[in-house]
Amino acid sequence: MDSTLIKYRAFLVAARLGSFTKAGEALGYSQSGISRMIADLEHAWNVKLLERDRGGVRLTSEGHELAPAIQAVCDEHGRLQARVDAMIGLESGLIRIGTVTSVATHWLPSIIKHFREDYPNIDYEITTRGYSEVERMIAEGQVDCGFVRLPTRPSFDTVYLGRDELKVVMAADHPMASADRFPIRALGEYPFMTIDKQGDSDIAAMLDKFGIQIQSSMTTWDDYAVFAMVEKGLGISVQPSLILQRLPFNIVAKSFEEPQYRELALAMRNRNTVPLATRRFIDYLGYRNDE
Repeated sequence: MDSTLIKYRAFLVAARLGSFTKAGEALGYSQSGISRMIADLEHAWNVKLLERDRGGVRLTSEGHELAPAIQAVCDEHGRLQARVDAMIGLESGLIRIGTVTSVATHWLPSIIKHFREDYPNIDYEITTRGYSEVERMIAEGQVDCGFVRLPTRPSFDTVYLGRDELKVVMAADHPMASADRFPIRALGEYPFMTIDKQGDSDIAAMLDKFGIQIQSSMTTWDDYAVFAMVEKGLGISVQPSLILQRLPFNIVAKSFEEPQYRELALAMRNRNTVPLATRRFIDYLGYRNDE
């Protein structure tokens, strides 16, 4: 890819993730490499695109104004690449993806929608499992790539996608529903709804981190069964923000006093040996997973 386009992508991803380090993880460069690329753009254009501080980076007013045009250039390059790929044979293909439910239902559809605009004849085989199963499928070659929680297997190549806040969900009339934030230790004081039986979840990882014993009152693989039970006041649960979008339940979601997150990434055995269609999907994902 042209070095200027790489710099454009570095700028877009750094602005979206708010961090040079995370942008580097997503694009396969060092933190200093990302910083240098954006500094090159700022020097060439004589404008400051990003404000830097200890908390990360954020768009300046000039950066806000230029970002849509930079995105448009990257989008146009994607369409050009799609035409070139069609000429050399990437008119069809299959991308096999492993994913957890929240990503499959609330993130992946938007990504595929945009990718399909440039690659309309690519087919998808999407398998929904828990994190450890997705990792196993990647390792055994049953899927080309998979959405996982970090840290994952050290042998995988990964593309960092961002973090998703974990929140407590409860009935609208729950005693804690009016609280500003939820104390983590209070999780053990109420009946608790869990999502799976293998301990392979964001909830299990967080509970283990803080050594919290819960009053488990129901375990299921069905996220919506949990929300229905929570709505009726049968217990509380912890869920990622991603799956809390557009829920048809009368429930309340609260952040913890000390906010908790899961870190998400796309993983594969070897980025250089995945099928061409998957490689294009991964490249595209680097700057289009922001919806």
